[in-house]
Amino acid sequence: MSKPNQPKQINIKIDEKVGEGVYANFFVITNSPSEFIMDFGRILPGIPDAKIYTRVVCTPSHAKQLLQLLEKNVDNFEKQFGEIKVQGMPENKPVGFKPDQN
Repeated sequence: MSKPNQPKQINIKIDEKVGEGVYANFFVITNSPSEFIMDFGRILPGIPDAKIYTRVVCTPSHAKQLLQLLEKNVDNFEKQFGEIKVQGMPENKPVGFKPDQN
């Protein structure tokens, strides 16, 4: 019997096609009160349309876990290799709309 404080070991299996991965350079995230929908797509130079290749749907709790994992991994990457520069985005400025302050 496992001890209560020890996490269970999970064996992760990945099939060959999924293991190849999908390249994405375009992301759309929407949400409802019960789920987050994350679309991963590609924009190619000279082609006016973006194509979505993968959609991931998860609970808000799992979306927050993903955010925390991404933040941790980006932080570790930048400590090892230096700051990641994001093209086309203003530095240290919020992106998107601000709520009405009235």
